Amino acid sequence: MEMQSDFDRLFFFEHTRKTSEATYAKNPLDAGNIIKWGEALVELSQFQNVTDSKKMLQDGISKFEEALMVDPKKHDALWSLGNAHTSFAFLTPDQDEAKAYFDKASQYFEQAVDEDPGNDLYRKSLEVAAKVIFSYSSYALRDYYGIDNKGRSS
Repeated sequence: MEMQSDFDRLFFFEHTRKTSEATYAKNPLDAGNIIKWGEALVELSQFQNVTDSKKMLQDGISKFEEALMVDPKKHDALWSLGNAHTSFAFLTPDQDEAKAYFDKASQYFEQAVDEDPGNDLYRKSLEVAAKVIFSYSSYALRDYYGIDNKGRSS
């Protein structure tokens, strides 16, 4: 059953990507459509190998940034940027580089909350990002330096 669900998701997001691309050709200033296109790319990235996934995530990030150039207050573009940066971080083996992506994600989630403070999803994403950054930093300290997050040797 899961395979059918994955196939349905793949089909849906590929259709969304193609539709958004066609709509963009007619109206390149439709920020909502550009965001939809970026979201489809982020979702499609989950079906790729790591190299192709990172490329799709970068393409999605570019779309979200383009949407913000059209409408700088689009909080859904800010949240989507946070989501894409989080996904990219999880695919990045270098811990310093990954942490930079987690930090960017957190900044975008915070901006989304600032633009739409009543949005529970945005607030929850910001909370989770803070926990991930803390956990990831703790893991990096322990793994690379042999110390815990309180500075004690392990």
